[in-house]
Amino acid sequence: MVWGGLVFATGWITRCASTYNQQNMSLYIIQYVFTVAGPPIYSAAEYNILGRLLRYVPMHSPLHPDRVLYVFIYLGTLVESLTGAGASMFATVRPDDHGGYKTGGILLAISLLLQAMVEFVFVSLVIIVHRRCLQSGTLPRKVHRLCIMLYGTSTLVFLRCLFRAIEAFAILSVFDTGECHGLCHTVVFHEWYLYVFEALPMILYTLWINLMHPGTMLPSDKNRYLDVDGKTERIGPGWIDKRSRWETFADPLDLTGAIRGHPSHEKFWLEPQRWPLAQGTEAPIQTVNAHLPKA
Repeated sequence: MVWGGLVFATGWITRCASTYNQQNMSLYIIQYVFTVAGPPIYSAAEYNILGRLLRYVPMHSPLHPDRVLYVFIYLGTLVESLTGAGASMFATVRPDDHGGYKTGGILLAISLLLQAMVEFVFVSLVIIVHRRCLQSGTLPRKVHRLCIMLYGTSTLVFLRCLFRAIEAFAILSVFDTGECHGLCHTVVFHEWYLYVFEALPMILYTLWINLMHPGTMLPSDKNRYLDVDGKTERIGPGWIDKRSRWETFADPLDLTGAIRGHPSHEKFWLEPQRWPLAQGTEAPIQTVNAHLPKA
């Protein structure tokens, strides 16, 4: 989150500086690349929060919490690589190099659409966990607030990606028609669109994630999990995958087990008496047999 803010702020600071020195190509390149590259780093904060949420309510996690985090980070790295390549090419090519402009624009548009797709999958996972908690009757207020925060921040990133993708495709249309009219003229020559659909969502994202800081809703110990009664917290062993190393390499998320309804992980939460109570947690009077989803 800190790195995302630094990259994004650097982009806007250099953008302000470039308005006073419009012939300086270095400032132009820095402001363009950093402004576009900042939001994917913001998204990495969401992925980490989701991974911690899945560890906190393991009985409702549809997939391996740690590997879900890694997959999202890998996808985020791919998005960031495409974004950086497209933005740098778009900003550094010669004015008469139409092929370079088009290639950079296509890479940038693909990266933005890919990030929007990743955000869609991300929100889908949050919905699954939120829904399972509701159905089981074990939805603590802090988990509910965390899900609402993730819905909001992900929507902001999605809207920003949508705007940038529309902008990229509108500019690419110039190479087919040779003119910049309609949507192209609107987004290129009216800067307030950039402030409303690029800067404002990320500012709101930053405010939201700081005012509803995940650290106040999730434990610092990643092995601390919520018991099936929805109140007691215990220190568990973490998510244990019983498959071989080769099976894990071939199917890191255990999608095969999830589809068949027979996942290969150990359901340690079904034996709460084996795991010690977390510090500051009172022993439950009676364990509630909550309705658990097939995880």
